[in-house]
Amino acid sequence: MEHPTLLANKRVVVIGGSSGIGFEVAKQAGALGANLVVVSSQKDRVQQAVTVLGGKAEGYTLNVLDELLVSRFFEQLGSFDHLVYTAGDTLHLTELANADIAQAKRAFDLRYWGMIAAVKHASGHINKGGSIVLTTGAAGRRPNKGWVFSASVCGTIEAVTRALAVELAPLRVNAVCPGVVRTDLWKNMSDDARSQLYQSVGDRLLVGRVGEADEIALAYLFLMQEGFSTGQTVVVDGGTMLV
Repeated sequence: MEHPTLLANKRVVVIGGSSGIGFEVAKQAGALGANLVVVSSQKDRVQQAVTVLGGKAEGYTLNVLDELLVSRFFEQLGSFDHLVYTAGDTLHLTELANADIAQAKRAFDLRYWGMIAAVKHASGHINKGGSIVLTTGAAGRRPNKGWVFSASVCGTIEAVTRALAVELAPLRVNAVCPGVVRTDLWKNMSDDARSQLYQSVGDRLLVGRVGEADEIALAYLFLMQEGFSTGQTVVVDGGTMLV
């Protein structure tokens, strides 16, 4: 009998799968035989990702902030096995005294409200034995100065992961909590500032460097395959919580 948590021939939907951690999740799941559905808001990046992934990869452009479009998307997509949500905009780090509250509210749109819309309309289409894996971040547990809003979003996602696990049971809902990872998340910074960030953070970490997207992706694959965890947040942070 087929083990219900293996990814071979399973249909995996990755929202935010055209770049960064999401792309690596799709790439590694595909290598294990999964049928991929890559979803992002940028058509050209979706097409590029599907071309690189090859195989049975499908690509779709979707604005997750439009609930009606999200609902239609999942109705048309039909049944699948795993939903991975890694979508997120670039970080805007600032101290509270200098914060633009309207911009801070937008930080919740894609990472939280877009995720809520996706889970709401996807959960009824996920096959028995499937799962949902969300994305939070170390800022929620160990924030630096100027990370008030990033910490708020991350902490909220951890809380809602537990709540969704209870509400959607027996469908499993988990999250991955990366530390600082070398991705486009930091592209709003200058090259010098970004390099300095990677160096300064990496030097403080127990592993001596910041993370790479392909390393973090392994945690998502674990949560999709192991079949018993739910309501959990797996921290992959290079020792951020300990220093």
